[in-house]
Amino acid sequence: MTRWNVIRDGKAVAWDVAVGDIHTDDLEMAGFGCAHVVKYGMDETGFVLKHHPVFPTLRIRPNNTHASFQMELPRDALPVLYIDGTEAKETLRRAELDGTLYLICSTEEGCTVTHRCFPSKEKRLCFEVVTVTNTKSAPVALTQTAPPACIARVMGPMGVNLLEYHTDFVPVTLAAGECVTYTVQITGRTANEPVPSDSAVVAYHDRMEKIRALCTPMQLDTGNAVLDAMFRFAKLRAGESVFDTRFGYGKLHAPGGFSYYAATWCNDQVEYAGPYFAYTGDKVLIDAAMNAYRMYIPFMSDDYAPIPSSVIAEGIDYWNGAGDRGDAAMYLYGASRFALSCGVPEYAEELLPALRWCAEYCERKKNAAGVIASDSDELEGRFPSGDANLCTSSLAYAGLGYLAALEREIGDAAQASVYEERAEALSCAMEAYFGATVGGFNAYRYYDGCEKLRSWICMPLCVGMYTRADATVDALCSDALMRPDGFLTEEGSTTIWDRSTLYALRGIFAAGKTEVALHLLLRYAENRLLGERVPYAVEAYPEGGRRQLSGESALFCKVITEGILCLNPTGRYSFTVKPTLSFLCGIDHLYLRNICAHGISFDVLLDREGCRVIRSDGVVLAEGKMGELLYVNANTAPNKV
Repeated sequence: MTRWNVIRDGKAVAWDVAVGDIHTDDLEMAGFGCAHVVKYGMDETGFVLKHHPVFPTLRIRPNNTHASFQMELPRDALPVLYIDGTEAKETLRRAELDGTLYLICSTEEGCTVTHRCFPSKEKRLCFEVVTVTNTKSAPVALTQTAPPACIARVMGPMGVNLLEYHTDFVPVTLAAGECVTYTVQITGRTANEPVPSDSAVVAYHDRMEKIRALCTPMQLDTGNAVLDAMFRFAKLRAGESVFDTRFGYGKLHAPGGFSYYAATWCNDQVEYAGPYFAYTGDKVLIDAAMNAYRMYIPFMSDDYAPIPSSVIAEGIDYWNGAGDRGDAAMYLYGASRFALSCGVPEYAEELLPALRWCAEYCERKKNAAGVIASDSDELEGRFPSGDANLCTSSLAYAGLGYLAALEREIGDAAQASVYEERAEALSCAMEAYFGATVGGFNAYRYYDGCEKLRSWICMPLCVGMYTRADATVDALCSDALMRPDGFLTEEGSTTIWDRSTLYALRGIFAAGKTEVALHLLLRYAENRLLGERVPYAVEAYPEGGRRQLSGESALFCKVITEGILCLNPTGRYSFTVKPTLSFLCGIDHLYLRNICAHGISFDVLLDREGCRVIRSDGVVLAEGKMGELLYVNANTAPNKV
């Protein structure tokens, strides 16, 4: 049973609150200067509305991964509304999410109160816009408490950080039917800076314009309201979590989730988000991805020591607490795919030396069996991964292929052949080393000695290795791993990570197991968009508290682009598409319009007649049947392979 409904043609979701319904959730929103997390709902004591601002460029000590200045504001830190001298007792009647949070409440005192919460696009500033309407037949007097404007004062490495509130509320008497609107602004600054301020009307317009801009590329139409809306929300969450940094690093994408800001990770940003941003044509997102790739280059030394897993604190420190997680393979895969797809020639040229370094690092990390060794994987030791794991080798295999394509266009053709030979040798070594019967399925062991099924055995499917596709899909969908809302990380565990679930969905589609994949995708989308923790993909649970990190939303988008459509770069201005869609569950088409990559804008249109790839000027670049591999040259007429 779902709690929420899709409204406004997929641009929002709504929860109509039943009498006695007890439920709370939180929503994270982001601008360049802050993240604004708002907890809302009804608990045993009544209406819940709590603000938790995060300011990534205001640092605290120690200046580590989690050192963004932030706090959940206590109730007595903000003004309290009084109606005719009595504290307003609000009851939530409806909540709407559209990239802002909009709450409609009734009060025992005979008024309707609405709250709209959102962050500033640019500044360290969060808004709550409140409208009070008198629904009584008699006048009502509105007053407010006035707590101190400074909520918190914390010494940090760059100065004294101040968290403050400001409001334009003035006492007023409302006649029957009258309303008044006022604004609460929650701000962050250092003591020597002016107070950030903006018009709430202008800031709301800017927020909605940002949402429109993030949702304009890759418009999905399947006729399924839930899937289309989930994709739209995923684009928003993936794209909004970009923050200003100092020290010359510019804007930087970050996961969010209370902890992860002003920093970049080799999985979340380099591997997950960057390749997705390459399809948006959004200059801010593409530049943010490039800034993340740049931050690792100073760590690529001649002695081939591991690069760190994360560059933190606005680029002035690093974290490598899990050792080598296969980070060079993550970088090789993510940055090479980004370089080929993004349509910015100078970025490809700038990244080529770093990609060569990562390829050489992986070559030096081969063990005696010919697969890539690493200390851990992206789960950082939470689950065993042996001395060499399937995920790291899969990423290295695909990255070598993309790097070879890049070398043939702008580098050394002879070296391209070397990388292709390495990829082929790695593929054979992976089959010999990881191919195994586990849990009765002739699929893969995740590492040498692994006797339990793992959800990350999906990785070969995601990089085009289908030798064991049937058994791998059967293993993933077995009772040992599959649950109603995702795949267990390990057989026998209780932990579900959305990142492996979304990789698995992508891989199952790419392998052509479309009926299974579509049922799973629609069930997943309904759970995440309309269930109890909405409207985005989450990190993990029970660990992680279902944090809605931005990278997982990028992975959801990639289920469509790299799973169902199987978009795969073959050069800076060429790619293949291999559509894999079953016409089930009422879906008879999939149109993905305004994809911006490889120097062009194009649509991919799937229906029962087949597939067409159409450039924005109307030229049909490719057409063929479902399941057929189509080669697309962005600048020429159609072709097939």
